Amino acid sequence: MKKIYILALFVPLFSFAQIGDLLKRANEKAQAKKTTTTASRSRNSITDLLGTTDIGAGLKEALQKGVTEQVTKLTAVDGFYKNETVKILFPEELQKVDKTLRSIGLSSLADEGVKALNRAAEDAVKEATPIFVSAITSMKITDAKNILIGGDTAATTYLEGTTSTSLAAKFSPVIQTSLSKVGADKIWETIIAKYNKVPLVTKVNPDLTNYVTEKAMEGVFKMIAVEEKDIRTNLSSRTSPLLKKVFAMQD
Repeated sequence: MKKIYILALFVPLFSFAQIGDLLKRANEKAQAKKTTTTASRSRNSITDLLGTTDIGAGLKEALQKGVTEQVTKLTAVDGFYKNETVKILFPEELQKVDKTLRSIGLSSLADEGVKALNRAAEDAVKEATPIFVSAITSMKITDAKNILIGGDTAATTYLEGTTSTSLAAKFSPVIQTSLSKVGADKIWETIIAKYNKVPLVTKVNPDLTNYVTEKAMEGVFKMIAVEEKDIRTNLSSRTSPLLKKVFAMQD
């Protein structure tokens, strides 16, 4: 009986402690929600200071700067080949070709094959830069505010998602011409012929146009993203009044 009485004394204390803990947690959640709401309202009020037109124009200018400052670097000799961020290697399904050629003393041919792919990309990007500029200037950014306050490469991601299909259609014939122009097609014909003559290997016949198109576009967007991130994080990279005005809103 005495034990029951003692336990009964502790029950209210335990309950009050639980209630206190619950109240504390509820208060913390309320404060967190309030902070989130305040931050959200703050972002909205900040972007409301600029019109969607100004924000859209600023984002387009940032992307155009990306093309001018970064993508044009890809058009130089070794622009792809000596840039480890975008360098085009053998397609994954042809890694065995590379390995086999090197194992039979044809390393120089394998190296030449890789260089040829990158030369084609460098040449193609030179011809295709106006395509990217046109896509940037004509794109409609209806959710400009969200892009502005998004991640470091939100504008590039938006551009890639909305233009990749049409750009690839225009880019592919340029790549095909470039493969021939820089002699990549002949080099690869030699590579594939040499490989297919190796005993017991599965013969290959890769579609280089599609592969280089995909990798060249991937490289272009990577370099545009580099410039966008720099503009967002480096004040000195905002080289015009509009860039300074718009991106100050997301600082």
